[in-house]
Amino acid sequence: MRFLRRLPAVVAAAVLVLTGLSAVPAHAGGSAAAAAGPNFKAPYPCGQRWTYSHHSAEVRRALDFVRADGGTTAGTPVLASAAGTATRHYQAGGAGNYIVIDHGGGWKTYYFHLAAYSVASGEYVGQGRQIGTTGSTGNSSGAHIHYEQLYNGVGQNIVINGSGLSYPGSYHQAYLTSDNGCGGTGTPFNTWGSGVNVRADARLSAPVVTTLGGPTAVRVLCQKQGDTVNAEGYTNNWWSKLRDQNGFISNIYIDHPDAVLPGVPLC
Repeated sequence: MRFLRRLPAVVAAAVLVLTGLSAVPAHAGGSAAAAAGPNFKAPYPCGQRWTYSHHSAEVRRALDFVRADGGTTAGTPVLASAAGTATRHYQAGGAGNYIVIDHGGGWKTYYFHLAAYSVASGEYVGQGRQIGTTGSTGNSSGAHIHYEQLYNGVGQNIVINGSGLSYPGSYHQAYLTSDNGCGGTGTPFNTWGSGVNVRADARLSAPVVTTLGGPTAVRVLCQKQGDTVNAEGYTNNWWSKLRDQNGFISNIYIDHPDAVLPGVPLC
């Protein structure tokens, strides 16, 4: 057998009142220490355009991001803006589900209000790795990414690709298009089947990003283990990340006889 191997509009975020996190004085950035930071990229997928704002009530130099390219903010993957060790946290009255990435050298980034986590606590993640999905958990009234850069525990003015971002007081005054995760070209494969859901992560409960109507030529960036899928008489727990669809499908629907695709790196 060929397959004998298969085992509404954006809601702007309200002012966030964070409790239980250490309040530190804002730092203007631009110091020698700040200049030595990693080459941070936007915390959302390649090619997406988001708008951002800063609320004066924030305890640190955070920016809040929502989509401005017609896509839905809720459920969009949140990506590591630089490589490091991720730690999962939860704060009911403030940040909700959030992840801190320790980049070394005193640098950390924070990602608040996640709908779900995509990595284990203590896991090392590369730049562009999905760490969660955008949500509105904790003290938040709308889906968004609350994002911070800290040096030695002090909030820094946010720098992306070496350039400092502005700090507008409301959305749709400034925009940022991501180049995070754009580097890989992916390995070409074809899919089979119809109505195949592409999900934000390798989980059956993850939001559907898009649906493949029929056999499709795709580029697979990487693969990882996730939920076990039983479909079309086959079983597999390996999933492929598709470059152009920016999401995952079960390897069951990749037209190749191996459960784990050869030549494709792990996510």
